[in-house]
Amino acid sequence: MNVLIVHAHPEAKSFNSALMALAKEQFTQAGHSVEVSDLYEMNWNPVASADDFAERKSPDYLVYALEQRYNFDKQAIAPDIAIEIAKLQKADLLILNFPLFWFSVPAIMKGWIDRVLISGVCYGGMRFYDQGGLKGKKALVTLTLGGREHMFGENAIHGELVDGMLRPLLRGTLAYVGLDVLPPFIGYHVPYISQEAREQILVDYKNYLANLDDLTPLRYPHMDEFDGKLYPK
Repeated sequence: MNVLIVHAHPEAKSFNSALMALAKEQFTQAGHSVEVSDLYEMNWNPVASADDFAERKSPDYLVYALEQRYNFDKQAIAPDIAIEIAKLQKADLLILNFPLFWFSVPAIMKGWIDRVLISGVCYGGMRFYDQGGLKGKKALVTLTLGGREHMFGENAIHGELVDGMLRPLLRGTLAYVGLDVLPPFIGYHVPYISQEAREQILVDYKNYLANLDDLTPLRYPHMDEFDGKLYPK
């Protein structure tokens, strides 16, 4: 199996980085091929702009998604994007590893999503959800946050985590491009817990990764449930 870990934490000695390192080590020891895109270490450019295109189909007005398609076909897309797309196309499993920032991903990871999950390759036309361009691959979100577990849920102070604040990422991004989205792994209250508790999270993550094949992907729409105009059947 080919694994791509996209990691976004500004501190290399962070617990979040330790989770990334554990995943890399465990998959490697199991005989899998692992690539890591450490976005801060790479000084990844998160800004989607006209500078991403060496050629322009429409020089007078930028439609970013259309230029993505055109420039990818022309092999004229920015080199840093092309490298990440190649990693993504090779991968069987994509892991997004990050700390929760303001109920979302860090800006640098959002920029990776904006620039790498390109139209024409990952989605386009009627190619989304189970018909998306990345169908057949799996995705896993591994995140850390400061809140306690009881702070998340239907009637909790912050509301739902998986079906609430993570929905734009899990459904609107990963599932949308065709990935089978596994239940996320969440490290709660990380900045405030004991070293023993952190070590237990690492043990739990190791066990989680060892049993990925037993996990049922989250349920999102299937195209055959809708008609040609995308009304429910």
